[in-house]
Amino acid sequence: MTDLLAVEALRVEFPTDRGVARVLDGISVAMAPGEVVGLVGESGCGKTTLARAILGVLPFGGGFIRGGQIRFKGRDLLREDQRVLGEEVRGRAITFVPQDPWSSLSPLFTVGAQIMDLMKWKSPHRARSGRGRWPAVLSGYPRERRARDRQDVLDILSAVRIAEPARALERLPHEFSGGQRQRLMIAMALLPAPDLLIADEPTTALDVTIQAQILRLLRGLAKERGVSVLFTTHDLGVAREICDRIVVMYAGQVVESAPTDAFFERPAHPYTRRLLDSVPRSDGEIRDIPGEVPSLISPPAGCRFHPRCDYATVECSAGRAPEGVRGADHSVRCHHPLGAI
Repeated sequence: MTDLLAVEALRVEFPTDRGVARVLDGISVAMAPGEVVGLVGESGCGKTTLARAILGVLPFGGGFIRGGQIRFKGRDLLREDQRVLGEEVRGRAITFVPQDPWSSLSPLFTVGAQIMDLMKWKSPHRARSGRGRWPAVLSGYPRERRARDRQDVLDILSAVRIAEPARALERLPHEFSGGQRQRLMIAMALLPAPDLLIADEPTTALDVTIQAQILRLLRGLAKERGVSVLFTTHDLGVAREICDRIVVMYAGQVVESAPTDAFFERPAHPYTRRLLDSVPRSDGEIRDIPGEVPSLISPPAGCRFHPRCDYATVECSAGRAPEGVRGADHSVRCHHPLGAI
């Protein structure tokens, strides 16, 4: 099957007062159509930077892409014109669900005004009508398309279980709870009929009960509509709930990629094993990972995890391990993987 998204050997650097931080160092990730892939790892490992690089929204004057490819439906996004990206890809073929639903909507305008403004620029009806090019927007918002768009909005609000959708459009954002706002964010991300939805820890600000509801809703809608989801999280329980496959990142590098069941049952990289051991247990025991996350300005040579690894040898500090294949769609980069490969 042809990959929907293929990130290959991506390198992103950030200039700092103390030197250049290599935030992504040769990252490779692939996604199939309709697949839900989780990016997991400790804070600062590069999950959000990878998501922003795919969207083409790295901080201005901050992050710089120094090499690699980001191919989406066969197109290398790094070589696309920015105007084309804005009109055809960003916000339409690839959409985004943010981490914080509280700061993602303007408090000054009704939800309906904000959603319909999104539809004016990004609705599938506009794309199909051939009016997607920039000069066409000068003609305004045709009444017939606006009516179709409004019905699409009402339908998707019902799908994400917003009560009384027509009345909801007339309300201001502060009249919705945190869980309802995140449902609105999911609805807005699905409205342009995207091929890929990037969700950046979208349940972090929610309590556990609402979090579970949102996860089931997001996965169900994605599968129903055939949308691929790239889901970033530091919560392994969340990843197990929603993902088909999990990609483990450490200090700007991918160390393991596996189907969800294999990830939890047969972890191959020592860091993956340590991550799983650090999950709080029912008896209250918590096993942390010894040592500290390495500096991205002066990272250790070879495998970046080797200073914290129980199995490290001289070989681990001499060079990064080649990718090894454990089974179907299960790969690991480690000189001393757990179990035989």
